[in-house]
Amino acid sequence: MAHQAVDERAAELRAVIAEHNRRYHELDAPTVPDAEFDELVRELRAIEEEFPELVTPDSPTQTVGSRASVAFAPVVHRVPMMSLDNAFADAELHAWGERLQRRLDEGDGPVDVGYVCEPKIDGLAISIRYEGGRFVQAATRGDGRTGEDVTANIATLTDVPSELGPGAPDVLEIRGEVYMSLLAFAALNEAQVARELRPFVNPRNAAAGALRQKDASITASRELALWTYQLGEQEGGPTFATHHETLDFLRSLGFPVNPEIRSVESLEAVYAYCRERQAQRHDLPYEIDGVVVKVDDLAIRADLGSTSKAPRWAIAYKFPPEERTTKLLDILVSVGRTGRATPFAVLEPVFVGGVTVSRATLHNQDQVRAKDVRPGDTVIVRRAGDVIPEVLGAVLADRGARSRPWRFPTDCPVCGEMLVRPEGEADTRCVNLACPARAHGAIEHFASRGGMDIEGLGEQRVRQLRELGLVADLADIYRIDWDVLRPLDGWGDTSIANLQQAIEASKRQPLARLLVGLNIRHLGPAGAEALAAAFGHLDRILKADVDTLAAVDGVGPVIARALHEWLSAPAQRAMLERLRAAGVNLQGPEVVEVPQTLAGKTVVVTGGLEGFNREEVEAAIKLRGGKAPGSVSKKTTAVVVGESPGASKLHKARELGVPLIDEAAFVRLLDTGELP
Repeated sequence: MAHQAVDERAAELRAVIAEHNRRYHELDAPTVPDAEFDELVRELRAIEEEFPELVTPDSPTQTVGSRASVAFAPVVHRVPMMSLDNAFADAELHAWGERLQRRLDEGDGPVDVGYVCEPKIDGLAISIRYEGGRFVQAATRGDGRTGEDVTANIATLTDVPSELGPGAPDVLEIRGEVYMSLLAFAALNEAQVARELRPFVNPRNAAAGALRQKDASITASRELALWTYQLGEQEGGPTFATHHETLDFLRSLGFPVNPEIRSVESLEAVYAYCRERQAQRHDLPYEIDGVVVKVDDLAIRADLGSTSKAPRWAIAYKFPPEERTTKLLDILVSVGRTGRATPFAVLEPVFVGGVTVSRATLHNQDQVRAKDVRPGDTVIVRRAGDVIPEVLGAVLADRGARSRPWRFPTDCPVCGEMLVRPEGEADTRCVNLACPARAHGAIEHFASRGGMDIEGLGEQRVRQLRELGLVADLADIYRIDWDVLRPLDGWGDTSIANLQQAIEASKRQPLARLLVGLNIRHLGPAGAEALAAAFGHLDRILKADVDTLAAVDGVGPVIARALHEWLSAPAQRAMLERLRAAGVNLQGPEVVEVPQTLAGKTVVVTGGLEGFNREEVEAAIKLRGGKAPGSVSKKTTAVVVGESPGASKLHKARELGVPLIDEAAFVRLLDTGELP
């Protein structure tokens, strides 16, 4: 009976995996994240290893991908496009390395092996064929032997040359990965939502859908890109001894080869590269889900050979999953310090991205409608790095027939006042200034590090002070009745003295910090600094009209209107007078004439600098008339490279030919405005 149960489970797994493969490869509509699919395959492989008699020729463990779609003409790969075995943990990667080394050492003695480590791009494998130096055909992987003809669509990619230069082989097949950058994906989904269409779940699905369009003009509009990483069939042309030589050859022909690819000399260096890539995976402008490790020596590869499905000389080290499916139990709405009403998902707890997630953001009313997620749905949840968990979409195949769309509430869930969505805005808001949720959030923000930096006055303390009736608004912070607190648990003499000291110190914060702390919509640190420098005192800002405020460089009409409206409210004026009476600083900095050495220049800083923190370096650039954006473009004058720089910024700078300078050169640039 036990063997029969195992047999039945294996058959069930084969059927389920085959259906998931069909949805992923043929329909571009997967219903589970990659990690959950991988777990099913691992379970089937474990059963087949224990019971070899259960292995069937068509088992997903013995085949590659899925059959080609009948919507496109079939293309037979002269050199099969094989899959890769996976390692999901450090121990599995180490086991592969040791197994490989043992196999190589079985001959005449120990063999020194070099490796090439490549970011595993989360895209679609593609084969691109050239004959006589001219692009003639492109095909998807399909089942590894027969793919789909997507020649017209691949021809729209700017990364794919139509002709190769002199010396190109008579026949050359290029293997690579078609992907969609995070920037292009965000723009595509913004357009989807604006047209009230369902947004794509992730860049891989969006890229797959774009590549399989029958109308190539749609593919062209989706901004797909390509990384090449392998040669397929080759007739004529140079011969190669190593994999990294083939990558150099691809570069020489004009094909994009990922700059993060690295040749290493040992397995220890392989493991270090994998750890480094995992730690920096979100620094890249595209998604990766692991590292591909390959033996560099092509002769050794030939000796190692392949299984029916995958080469023995390569492995894919998969990063921990950042997407999982779970049940959406409910959709609730929270109200923040500016009155913004944000829908969020209450989830059946799921472990994803290294933590257990039971809440996830749904952003706004339009996003909920576009994604059409409903209580009771099975949903895909993503948590990448330190990013707030997000619901990407629903698994429609699991939705019940009685399911109904969720409706955004008309009244504030906290104070009961009507919610308002201003014309032209995506956010719905509670406009009641006395709403407890708004008041609580505003006090927290005022005391935060970016505001008045009152250490010890965090969320729990604010909640307790409000519940005791000691703090109703910002000015009340400076008139707390400490005698009410002394008898309470957690409020000893030391705790009270420390908080008193922090509150007293906050009175001396510069005007820009006060402006940020006032929680005025649209007004951030840069605008606050500009206002403080331009007017020098809060009283002058109070007297200024909208046009005068908007004329300040870095402010503009949107911030000016929001600021003027906030300052004009009688309740806010009264609170400001109470802050004045409490001794809070309202004075701005003295105007200091600084040579405008960076006028018209744009400087991007990546990584840590010894002589500046993040705020100081940005202020130094702007004080001298320059701009300090967070991204690199053609207009960037220079990129300052500090410790642990972002890989995506370095890659973009090199791609655009933007000068890279160190901290010493940056200091000279500040003084003279000249690059070394």
